[in-house]
Amino acid sequence: MTPSSHTADGPSRRSVIAGAAAMAGTTAALSAAASLSPAQAAPATDAQPHGGRRSRAVVFRDVRPFGARTPVDLTVVDGRISDRPAPPGAEVVDGGGRIALPALVDAHIHPDKTTWGGPWVTRKPANGLADYVAQDVELFRSQRRPVAERAYGLMAHAVTRGTRAMRAHADVAPAYDLAGVEGVGTARERLRHALDVQIVAFPQHGVIRTPGTAELLEEAARTGAVDLIGGIDPIGFDQALDEQLDLVFGIADRHGIGVDIHLHDRGEKGLTALRGIIDRTRALSLRGKVTVSHVFCLPGLDDRELGAVASDMGDLGMSLTTVAPSDSLVLPIARLREHGVDVGLGSDGVRDSWSPFGNADMLHRTHLLGWVTDVRLDEELADCYRVAAHGGADILGLARADLTPGAPADFVLVRGECLPQVVVDTPQRDMVVHGGRVVARDGELVG
Repeated sequence: MTPSSHTADGPSRRSVIAGAAAMAGTTAALSAAASLSPAQAAPATDAQPHGGRRSRAVVFRDVRPFGARTPVDLTVVDGRISDRPAPPGAEVVDGGGRIALPALVDAHIHPDKTTWGGPWVTRKPANGLADYVAQDVELFRSQRRPVAERAYGLMAHAVTRGTRAMRAHADVAPAYDLAGVEGVGTARERLRHALDVQIVAFPQHGVIRTPGTAELLEEAARTGAVDLIGGIDPIGFDQALDEQLDLVFGIADRHGIGVDIHLHDRGEKGLTALRGIIDRTRALSLRGKVTVSHVFCLPGLDDRELGAVASDMGDLGMSLTTVAPSDSLVLPIARLREHGVDVGLGSDGVRDSWSPFGNADMLHRTHLLGWVTDVRLDEELADCYRVAAHGGADILGLARADLTPGAPADFVLVRGECLPQVVVDTPQRDMVVHGGRVVARDGELVG
């Protein structure tokens, strides 16, 4: 980075699937990266050889990393932030004094279910998971647009809002076969220049209670169509704790992929399932490959019990994901981090049969996280952004896009005063950069 010569100018869905993350006092603000030593950007001439090939270099001129007061020139070489002088021939992009912030990661989203971009859908009352699942099927059959088209529309929209990566759960069940996985896979391929995507084969209808699902999960893993195998409430919904977990973990172990299980069960029922997940993670040497989503059984635990469970998860490299629609079930993120448990933030469902809400905008989700956890301090607001930017990256195994030398050049440019104000006001993402390339401007996908 170099100083710039420019200056700045029935029951609701929430009662079935509610979650939020707690910001229990972590004070590490993202602004530390803004204090990097500046580097001089060279004038643009001809491109320079690099390792036997021509380097691709871009200078983003007049930007303010993390809201720093002094604008700098941010140099990118071959998709990564550089602290060296820009090579001759570097492209120059004017940042106009905007704030540069790490692009965000959606650690939990269901793009196959969405009606995004289509006609309004009138939803019917539902009383629990089984009703929602049945309405999923009805909505799927009523859609004239295929999954690939609907998923692409939502995922492209997420890119324009500053999402660099996502973990996409796609329903696998006899009612759909592998249409959800295939559709999301097609959308992923179309957006490979702008978005990193992991796909989870998600058995929303249950693994054991719906015959034929296990075979589809096996096929999805065997063909390499998915990166992880999912599960759902082994006790409360499938009513087959050992049978479901043995099957799901067995597939993952055979095919060398990860696991991401939805766990909504609360109290002792949820803790029993979580302990079963921990035991299998340890037994099958799946360290660093297992995520549990929602985890509504953790809030309310006393410090001793939480510490014991978190310690086990941390030792195994397990991670958790959460969404932030309410304050009723808040994950204790700070305590989990103390034990080495990564926690990411996600959109969950977006305008689907479960809910008319959602927008796949992770900055808005970060704002919601701050709102429902009632944060006030600048450091707390910055930490909300950290969960969305870095928590998900850690879970997906991606390098953090923290604007330090060597980091992936995945960032957004927005107008604003400082990072906390951006979290509160959620300004338009004027420019989205992925791998050093501008992939969106003014809310529209480019390239």
